Amino acid sequence: MLMAIIAVALGLAVLVWSADRFVDGAAATSRHLGLPPLLIGMVIIGFGTSAPELMVSGLSAWQGNPGLALGNAYGSNIANIGLIVGLVALLSPLTMHSQVLRQELPLLMLVTVASLWCLQDGDVSRWDAVLLLAMLAALLTYSVMRGRQKGSDALADNTTANLDAQEMTLKRAITWTLVGLVMLIASSRLLVWGAVDIASAFGVSDLVIGLTVVAIGTSLPELASSISAVRKNEHDLVIGNVVGSNLFNTLAVVGLAGIINPIDVDSAVLVRDWPVMAGLTLALTVFGIGWKGQGRINRLEAALLLVTFITYTTWLVVSVIGGR
Repeated sequence: MLMAIIAVALGLAVLVWSADRFVDGAAATSRHLGLPPLLIGMVIIGFGTSAPELMVSGLSAWQGNPGLALGNAYGSNIANIGLIVGLVALLSPLTMHSQVLRQELPLLMLVTVASLWCLQDGDVSRWDAVLLLAMLAALLTYSVMRGRQKGSDALADNTTANLDAQEMTLKRAITWTLVGLVMLIASSRLLVWGAVDIASAFGVSDLVIGLTVVAIGTSLPELASSISAVRKNEHDLVIGNVVGSNLFNTLAVVGLAGIINPIDVDSAVLVRDWPVMAGLTLALTVFGIGWKGQGRINRLEAALLLVTFITYTTWLVVSVIGGR
């Protein structure tokens, strides 16, 4: 049991470090290859911050724990909005200038609603997984086309400023990308082993472990990058990271896990976890787009997001204790 706890703690620590190195290296490499800043911000950074979830969920499904994979994906989406956006905007209200993000937020809401169709029959079959991955392919195609368009956007400006602040040579960028990827795989294996062992020891489902410990842990790279971005007044990069990560979690992470090993969906996902995820996504969409003119997440709205996350997590913990 002690070894499992150490494995989870060490796995999370290395996961956060390696994810940061991987995303920085991949973004810098993309810049050297001539990719537009908007494309780097939308795809490389936005989706790249979900690399921990992808690794953990893929390994979980491969080892016969698909519930952990689903819990990790949906739990990370909940943590990204409730914990990360809530906490960051509580410290410093977020103003969204990017027109691209104003279009991406409704898309995220649409993808979230579409994911319910894959859950409603009680499992995520391989056909469901294929559908999710097909939606991801369409989304990536759209993102590449949009990212290559000429013109200024706040997300592109934020991304350029972020890349300028951590200039890397091509050799160093490739090295960090490869090192980050290898350490991501190794730390994910360690984390999954420890999480499954703890779940077995406490008689808790791997779904709940995925929704709590693993989900919050794999969301730490987004939290670190969001705090760094808000300190530099790069508000659009904060929202962009979360939107890109949640899109990738819903489509790629669940899709990959479902292809590897079809997922039996616990009824609690439909009545507890998905509604919370959808409600937070709707709130982020409304706050981000704004009722009139510019979107802004003020401290009151941030507190609402954070309280929702805390209430939900407490609900999970109490239900586990009560069920023992």
